[in-house]
Amino acid sequence: MNIFALFETRVREALESLTRSGLLPEGLDLSRVVVEPPRDPSHGDLATNAALVLAKEARQNPKALGEALAGELRADPRIVEASVAGPGFINLRLSPDVYHAVIRAALREGEAFGRGKMPGGPVNIEYVSANPTGPMHVGHGRGAVFGDALANLLAAAGRPVTREYYINDAGAQVDVLARSAFLRYREALGETITIPEGLYPGDYLKPVGAKLADIHGRALLDKTEQEWLPLVRRFAIDAMMDTIREDLAAIGIRHDVFFSEATLQGENGGQGGGQGGNRVAELLSALREKGLVYEGRLPPPKGQLPEDWEDREQTLFRSTQFGDDVDRPLLKSDGSYTYFASDIAYHRDKWLRGANELIDVLGADHGGYVKRMQAAVKAVSDGQARLDVKLCQLVRLLRAGEPVKMSKRAGEFVTLRDVIDEVGRDAIRFMMLYRKNDATLDFDLAKVVEQSKDNPVFYVQYGHARRFSVLRQAREALPAEDFSREALLADADLSSLTDPGEIEMMRLIAQYPRVLESAAAAHEPHRIAFYLYETASSLHSFWNKGKDLPQLRIVNPTDRKSTRARLALVEALGGVLASGLAVLGVSAPDEMR
Repeated sequence: MNIFALFETRVREALESLTRSGLLPEGLDLSRVVVEPPRDPSHGDLATNAALVLAKEARQNPKALGEALAGELRADPRIVEASVAGPGFINLRLSPDVYHAVIRAALREGEAFGRGKMPGGPVNIEYVSANPTGPMHVGHGRGAVFGDALANLLAAAGRPVTREYYINDAGAQVDVLARSAFLRYREALGETITIPEGLYPGDYLKPVGAKLADIHGRALLDKTEQEWLPLVRRFAIDAMMDTIREDLAAIGIRHDVFFSEATLQGENGGQGGGQGGNRVAELLSALREKGLVYEGRLPPPKGQLPEDWEDREQTLFRSTQFGDDVDRPLLKSDGSYTYFASDIAYHRDKWLRGANELIDVLGADHGGYVKRMQAAVKAVSDGQARLDVKLCQLVRLLRAGEPVKMSKRAGEFVTLRDVIDEVGRDAIRFMMLYRKNDATLDFDLAKVVEQSKDNPVFYVQYGHARRFSVLRQAREALPAEDFSREALLADADLSSLTDPGEIEMMRLIAQYPRVLESAAAAHEPHRIAFYLYETASSLHSFWNKGKDLPQLRIVNPTDRKSTRARLALVEALGGVLASGLAVLGVSAPDEMR
């Protein structure tokens, strides 16, 4: 039950009535008309901008139009007050019956409350996609958590979602991985090794080398690099992907598809996804048929020339035709495909698999990638698919305000698994989502495990646990039939919920469907985290008022009517907390230990 959608429909009906009466012209554009919470809750329950955004097109004074629209809305028995404020906003105060219906809907639907049927086709979300050259670091963790929560959010809003990981198992970096693993293989056979600059120094490759020694003995030493390199490369990639999958599982993340970059050009041996011929060649052929490929020279970029710029005739994609700043090369001077050509082929493959909305979750250093890939997706899909690229900023890892030193095992960074083992999955997931993805995040290992109001994940989970604490109190003080969900839904008299704290909780519960829908539309799961903190705070505040004012205690054996109403309210609010935590991938505990 989304009261904002409900009353937006009512506002549109009122506008139609004004049109029929001749006050408004036919054919007004209503796309900007919204109903939302007022900035100041004391002004009412809902606010609409209808008069303000329609006045110019209707050639009306916005205040006069607002008064006419407010008059129409006052005829609705669910609206007890409609007043015009400022330049034409209309504030609406609702009958308590509206909120009582919301509470009953939340009780009836449980964690399904607020989950909708968002319009739109299948969504493909690619996230993590860390190079399989080592364990994941904390920065990877932020993109992993963000992408997974966004997938949960869109699924909760009703969109079909595919969660995808792109394995970068082609190119120079995996050859470096293979040579690094081969050194550890020689070390496992008893050789003393020195790791040269340019290879991966972390201890995480020691088990890979030991396993190679177990399987092959000394046989690989008798092979040329050309012979052992592909074998060791595939073995090392598979070992690293096993480690990455284990780390992802430890933080509650799963993918539906693992797509191998190597298979884009028809190579064998890739993990999952990408079966078929050379899809990069197929892409170039498709682009040529559309007249989107030509031979030409690119002007030198402004400022310092990058190392990979070449002043020569090249095979270029007309990406400027689709909003990019410059046309882009598809072939290197040696005739091999550019990374961009492979990326276009990969995104074309996603679209051909049925997704009309593509989301890439990437690190902040990929900002230059956005325009070119959005242009490419428009081109290959004939405008039928759209790409949204979400960039995740850096994570600064601290302990009591001091930077955390690098991991010895990884060699160059702190691994995600180290942090999971120290603070747990819930703290990582919630705190990674408690700032917007494009803002730098300070993650303090000491603060995220504090049991205080200043630790948002504790405070929200404590709010959910308080739901069960209240039920345990009720079980001790009242007959069981007084507080079962069925009894509360059927018999709780919600008219006794008149304290400002109770009204605030009802308002927040009523906002959940809108928060879920707007967060999904904007691709911003942090809105759910913020909402949960505010909602849990409302419960904690009301609980604390009851300590000082006995008449406001949630469980009051001398006032069974109010107790039942408050139990219904707490149960409905607890269901919303559980639902929102599930979207974030965070557990909803029955009690705090």
